[in-house]
Amino acid sequence: MKILVTGVSGQLGHDCVNELIRRGHQVIGSDIQEHYSGVQDGTAVVNAPYCQMDITDQETVEIIIKEISPDAVIHCAAWTAVDAAEEKDNFGKVYAVNVQGTKNIASACRDNHAVMMYISTDYIFDGKGTEPWKPDCERYNPINVYGRTKFEGEQAVRSLLDKYFIVRIAWVFGKNGKNFIRTMLRLGETRDTLRVVNDQIGTPTYTLDLSRLLADMIESDRYGIYHATNEGGYISWAEFARAIFELADMNVKVIPVSTSEYGMSVAPRPLNSRLDKTKLREMGFEPLPAWQDALKRFIDELKEEKGMK
Repeated sequence: MKILVTGVSGQLGHDCVNELIRRGHQVIGSDIQEHYSGVQDGTAVVNAPYCQMDITDQETVEIIIKEISPDAVIHCAAWTAVDAAEEKDNFGKVYAVNVQGTKNIASACRDNHAVMMYISTDYIFDGKGTEPWKPDCERYNPINVYGRTKFEGEQAVRSLLDKYFIVRIAWVFGKNGKNFIRTMLRLGETRDTLRVVNDQIGTPTYTLDLSRLLADMIESDRYGIYHATNEGGYISWAEFARAIFELADMNVKVIPVSTSEYGMSVAPRPLNSRLDKTKLREMGFEPLPAWQDALKRFIDELKEEKGMK
């Protein structure tokens, strides 16, 4: 297959390109920068053709996708700075990327008969209650700008296309970018105690594992809406932080606090980010490994980078 991946300078886009190349697909990566700006390693996305594409420019998107003529587009590009999205000066930019940009991609996919995969988020739900959210649940009520714009992106895909995947993910970490794990490790180098919220519940998602599932999906015709995080159960951010420091052999005490006690976030966060993933098995897809296993592999990789054992 010929596959275009947007947002390749980010965590998921980087790993998707590598996985698709490993499987023998013809892959083109794109992002807004003139040149690829992600991690430079032996298996990095720089080994794939790269094209600059501003997804907010409809004409540019139409021209590039028509010229490439992909069988499928995996749309990873998004505005993901949740707190910054709440700033009044940024709202137009967030909308342009997450809504208009997604509409542009979906429209071009329709015109060029390409399958589209849209990467969405747990933030499209309001986070109330304790029951896991099912993929086909229609009770949407995003509570921040990021969630609202990602939900509108979903709506654009559903209205414009028949053949699409919408994959909602949460608590993402990967090699190519900033994430909670890197933040905890950085803070833990200079602090012996950290306050971490314990009333936001979800499951981490390792982009290396997720990219394999997304490749399985795009090679199939089992279209629809899915939830995809690692297995291993639901946890709080505080529990995740403790596991990080334990595997990294760092003596940092995690003090659990409520979201209201923490009080540092600009955007409201959903407390219940439990995503029900049973549909994956029902549709014949292999679920992701447990988050505990994923975290160990990621920490080991970071240690290797630093020359640690």
